Amino acid sequence: MGIGQWVGIAASLVAVALPETANAQDSAVTQTGGQLSPAHYERALLVRERAIEYLLSQQDDATGGWRVPERGPAFPAITGLVLIGLTGDPAGPIEPMSTREGPAKRGFDFVLSNIQPDGGIYDAILANYNTAISLAALPRSDDPAARAAIPAAQAFLKRLQYHEDAADNLPGEVRRVDASHPFYGGVGYGGSGRPDGSNMHMFMWGLEASGVDHTDPAVQRAIAFLERIQMDDRVNDMDYAEGSRQGGFIYATGPTGDQAGVGESKAGTIEETLSDGSTASRLRAYGSMTYAGFKSYAYAKLPADDVRVAAAWDWIRRNYTLAENPGIGTDGFYYYMLTFARALDATGEPTIDTVAPDGSTERVNWANDLVDRLADLQRGDGSFRVLDDRWMENDPVLITAYCLVALGEVLD
Repeated sequence: MGIGQWVGIAASLVAVALPETANAQDSAVTQTGGQLSPAHYERALLVRERAIEYLLSQQDDATGGWRVPERGPAFPAITGLVLIGLTGDPAGPIEPMSTREGPAKRGFDFVLSNIQPDGGIYDAILANYNTAISLAALPRSDDPAARAAIPAAQAFLKRLQYHEDAADNLPGEVRRVDASHPFYGGVGYGGSGRPDGSNMHMFMWGLEASGVDHTDPAVQRAIAFLERIQMDDRVNDMDYAEGSRQGGFIYATGPTGDQAGVGESKAGTIEETLSDGSTASRLRAYGSMTYAGFKSYAYAKLPADDVRVAAAWDWIRRNYTLAENPGIGTDGFYYYMLTFARALDATGEPTIDTVAPDGSTERVNWANDLVDRLADLQRGDGSFRVLDDRWMENDPVLITAYCLVALGEVLD
C-alpha cells in the first residue's frame, strides 16, 4: 500500500463502516495483491504493463517530459503523474522503474527543469496544480537534485494558501484573510481569484507525499476550507449548506473572488430534504470532490467518530459506482477514478458495505471493481478510451496516467 504511514487513521476509518472487520492492523499491512483476488491481481498487472508501454511510447524525445507543447506553456504535472505511475511505491511489491537512468530519469530531469526562482515547479500557469503533483513525484527519485528541490516546493505551496498571515504580494490574488472568510485555508490554481477542492486535493497530496506532518499549520488550516465545501450543516457554516445533510463535497466556496460564500458545484443543484424536514434546492455534492475530501481528512488524521469523516463515508457508501463520476456523469471520470482509488486505499480495506436507495446493503470489493472497470476501458495500445473532453480528459496521456496511478493504489 502507498499509505502505510497512515495505518492509524486507516484502521479508525474502517471501523466506521465495517465494525465486524478483522484486526485493522493486520488488514492495513497488505501483502502482495492482498486487496485483490488472485485473478484480479494478474489482470491488474496486465493492465499496468500495457499502460506503461503506451506511456513510454509517448515520452517527448527532446525534453523527456510528457505532453510538452512546442510553444508552451508546459504542464510538468502531467509528467509528474506519469512518473508516480511508473515508479510505484518503493516499499510495495511491484518493482519500481529505476530513476537512475532511462525514461524515469529523463522525466525527473524535465520536472526539475521547470523549477522557478520562487521554488515552485511550473511553467507560467497553474502554479499550485503543477507544483503539487511534481512535489508528490520528487521523493520517488534517488537524484539528490530532486530531493534538494522538495523544501522550496513545499514552502512555495504553503505561500499559496489563504490565511491570516499569508503573503499579500503574490500575483493574481490577495490571500491574507481571517478564519471567517469563505476562502480561509483554501488553495487555488495560483492566480484564479478563488480556491477550490481540486487544487486542495493536489495541495494535500503534494504535502503528504513529501513528508509534511499532519500537524503542520498548513494542513490544519486546510481542514477549515474542507469543512466549507462539505454539504453538511453540522460542520459547514456557509448559508448554501443550511439544513443540508448530504455529507459529500462540492467544488468551491465561490466561483470567483468576487463571489466568496455563494458556493459552487460542478454538479449543479438538487432538491434536498433538509434537516428540519422541509425541502429546498441545494448545491449538489459529487464523486470526485467527495473522495478527494475524504482522502484529505485521512491525511489530517481526523478520528473515525468525527462527524466530518462519518458524513463523507456515508455519502460514499450511498453513492458507490464505477459507471460514472456520481453527480456529473462522464465529466472528470478518470480524475474520479484517481480520487476513488486514493481515498479507498486510505481505509486499508478492499471492501465497502454499500447502501442502496431502499436501505439494503451489499458488501463489494472496490479494488476488484476498479481493476475490472479499468480493464474494460483500456484500448489495444494500452491507453484508455476517451469518455469526455472536459478538464482535458480527451488527452489519452493524461487519463492513462490517472489510471496508472489508481492501479498503483491497489497493487503497491
